[in-house]
Amino acid sequence: MKALDVITIGRSSVDLYGAQVGGRLEDMGSFQKYIGGSPCNMAAGTARLGLKSALITRVGDEHMGRFIREELAREGVDVRGVKTDPERLTALVLLGIRDDSQFPLIFYRENCADMALCEDDIDPALIAEARSVVATGTHLSHPQTEAAVLKALDLARKSGAQTALDIDYRPNLWGLSGHGDGENRFIASAAVTAKLQSTLHLFDLIVGTEEEFHIAGGTTDTVAALRAVRAVSAATLVCKRGAAGAVAFTGAIPDTLDEGEAGPGFPIEVFNVLGAGDGFMSGLLKGWLDDESWPVALKYANACGAFAVSRHGCTPAYPSLDELDYFLRRGVREKALRKDAALEQVHWATNRHGDWSTMRVFAFDHRMQLEAMEGATPEKIGAFKLLCLEAAKAVQAGRPGYGILCDGRLGRQALYAAAGSGLWTGRPVEWPGSRPLTLEPEIGPDYGGLSEWPLEQVVKVLCFCHPDDPADIRAEQEATVTRLFHACRRNRLEMLLEIIPSKVGPVDDMTSATLIRRFYEIGIYPDWWKLEPFTTAAAWENACAAITGNDPHVRGIVVLGLDAPADQLAESFALAARHDLVRGFAVGRTIFADVARAWLKAEIGDAEAVAGMVAKYEDLCRVWDAARAGKGDAA
Repeated sequence: MKALDVITIGRSSVDLYGAQVGGRLEDMGSFQKYIGGSPCNMAAGTARLGLKSALITRVGDEHMGRFIREELAREGVDVRGVKTDPERLTALVLLGIRDDSQFPLIFYRENCADMALCEDDIDPALIAEARSVVATGTHLSHPQTEAAVLKALDLARKSGAQTALDIDYRPNLWGLSGHGDGENRFIASAAVTAKLQSTLHLFDLIVGTEEEFHIAGGTTDTVAALRAVRAVSAATLVCKRGAAGAVAFTGAIPDTLDEGEAGPGFPIEVFNVLGAGDGFMSGLLKGWLDDESWPVALKYANACGAFAVSRHGCTPAYPSLDELDYFLRRGVREKALRKDAALEQVHWATNRHGDWSTMRVFAFDHRMQLEAMEGATPEKIGAFKLLCLEAAKAVQAGRPGYGILCDGRLGRQALYAAAGSGLWTGRPVEWPGSRPLTLEPEIGPDYGGLSEWPLEQVVKVLCFCHPDDPADIRAEQEATVTRLFHACRRNRLEMLLEIIPSKVGPVDDMTSATLIRRFYEIGIYPDWWKLEPFTTAAAWENACAAITGNDPHVRGIVVLGLDAPADQLAESFALAARHDLVRGFAVGRTIFADVARAWLKAEIGDAEAVAGMVAKYEDLCRVWDAARAGKGDAA
């Protein structure tokens, strides 16, 4: 059994996608940043579908190169073949959506890192691990990159791997047109045709649009072009036909395209064709490598292409395997797939990054409680929160499964310092103690303040609510949370919803479960829930059932502390840890309250404060880990 299913080789870039739709690229005012380049997209797309994928490319020794490497790793792609070029910049592409037929793009690829790929970058040991190697046409356009691709193909064939080519023809990347002609998909060229035909015999699978087969075959008659390709290659040929779907030819080319093997297409709205071919290829590779029939493989490919043409961006549009299965079972409900709320929820929830199956969160997002302490000033509180972060990092020690909750008003410097630390980072938006719920001024009246947040930060909102709330308070709070939820999604931010009904009225084993179901009823799907430390097994069972019954892909629950003594928290942890959906805790005052009072009055110094918080945080982590480890006995 080989360790890798597929290695893609060739282009990698950062795509800056115009956020505005329907105008000229000249008039776009903001951009979304994604990974790009066909091999890069396919590596991520196949990883989302459950294949073990890797990429061979080069990136620059700078921020964008690190972004590509880190984003691929987050997608589950093996990045051992991603080489860092010390001299060249990572390739960049600016793209826009003008309308359903115009997609302006500019390639910034002059002497870029990925076009410096060379034979020395091809590791025979890595190639030997793969069941297949996939190349794309652009890297056949230059002698140095061509040599690298040919070496990889030769090694693949010698090791028994299958090989595939996505023709991926971009005339201006072959030097046939200018920088402003990036949108052009076809210019006839005998030289390009000859170059492609010199390599086509090396592949078991060749995929392209009709125009791409025109360049490979040297004629604009599609059937004649396919026959010209067949004359030099025994590969299975898959021809993409846009809205008409795609067809596969394993033998002689018939007189019409309709006589090929086909898979079902999907009647959806075309919103953005950029990257659709890479989504198609990802689905096709999934079927091909799973030894499915060509109609089934083409069904996967057409579905993945449909997702791509209906969403913004390339890789972000591609489905997870769960999402693909869901879509194929349920079918098209809304032709604009990005407007299908149920499908978009599955897409969002099954493509989130990071493993947060364990959550040991030090919560020092408190504002009101710290402001009430003797000696507190905004400056001192900010300095103290930096000490809290220092304690959190000391306990984390670079390991996964740790996090913080920190606010952006009094704890801004700590938030800045936490960036890139590997800590899960939640950031509150509620005005402390507000009921009805109101938000911090930094969020803004239109919630536009969220656009300034780093994507790694999680929006945390605390809502004091109860099933018996008066109708006016309920309506106002639900409207605020609903608007916040949609603002989070619009800004690609995860959301944690904290509910504390016990501060509002009497509670029983169904109180929190009733609230949870209500939020789902009004269309709010938090990534995380933060719940009170229930005192009965029934309360936990009811809450977990309410969540999983509505959102099987939820990140999970963290237990809050409510300033409880450590021994009481230990009891609540033991009860909560019986449920896999409870990932851990988010506790604050139990860790920092006594230390903060002493530090703010200058009774202890920085080092003693940090040491005190480290000790208490470590104790809580040990208590949680022990509770989780013993959950079977406890249950």
